[in-house]
Amino acid sequence: MSEIRLFTTTTEKNAEAILALMSDAFEDEGYAIATMEIDEKRDIWEASLYLMADEEEEMRERFAALLAPAFPEARIEREDIPDVDWIARSLEGLQPVRAGRFVVHGSHDRGTARSGEIAIEIDAGQAFGTGHHGTTAGCLEVIEHVMRRGRIRSALDLGTGSGVLAIAARKLAPIPVLATDIDPVATKVARENVRKNGIAAGMTLETATGFHHTAFRRHGPFDLIIANILARPLMRMAPQLAAHLAPGGHVVLSGILANQRWKVIAAYSGAGLRHVRTIWRNGWVTIHLDRP
Repeated sequence: MSEIRLFTTTTEKNAEAILALMSDAFEDEGYAIATMEIDEKRDIWEASLYLMADEEEEMRERFAALLAPAFPEARIEREDIPDVDWIARSLEGLQPVRAGRFVVHGSHDRGTARSGEIAIEIDAGQAFGTGHHGTTAGCLEVIEHVMRRGRIRSALDLGTGSGVLAIAARKLAPIPVLATDIDPVATKVARENVRKNGIAAGMTLETATGFHHTAFRRHGPFDLIIANILARPLMRMAPQLAAHLAPGGHVVLSGILANQRWKVIAAYSGAGLRHVRTIWRNGWVTIHLDRP
């Protein structure tokens, strides 16, 4: 059965309000929801609801009824989600990537790890994170540094994608790890990768749109929070993310272009965290902060 996206085009401010409405209405039923910036200069955003094609009639009516009171002029549009796995096609044949002690490889390079290295097997698939992007590799380096030097007893991987960063944390230490993503496909992929990497216990995977999800209260506060997303959502979530960080905890942020780093650091400084260091990878940066 094919998947579709129902969406409405609006402003950033309205997109945030619509996301909150959709979270209350649809998240507990397992539907993926998201907002996406289309044109920064013209302040054009889309707020989206993902569903199966055979649910369209019912869900379009529910979506319209949800928007009508506050956004009576909102127009709902439709997009078919292609069945072709373009990510897998474009990433076929990638070589293993080394970051710190980690080596991230596909199944075709199984056994490539050297003595002392920690192997993570991730095949190119439907979720972001094979280690080849500068943000993922940067996070792996900082995670190893933090967990080697700090006392980390629990971790959160926010926006887990393929699950590579959560798997890395769990392979470094036998601590409980919560991995979340707004996309149920990513959660499914991450769960398969956890199993493929031989992790039988200690990891919880949830589809969660925002910090209001009960998983964060059940498993937090966290000694280590990893969020490889994008700069703008990272800045918006700074107060909530900081609120779920344990005293003395560490935060690893990426998905940040080099020229965005100071805005991100300022947002988290305002939330009471301290900048420890920034590392650079291919025009992207990974930022390490802690709670003094």
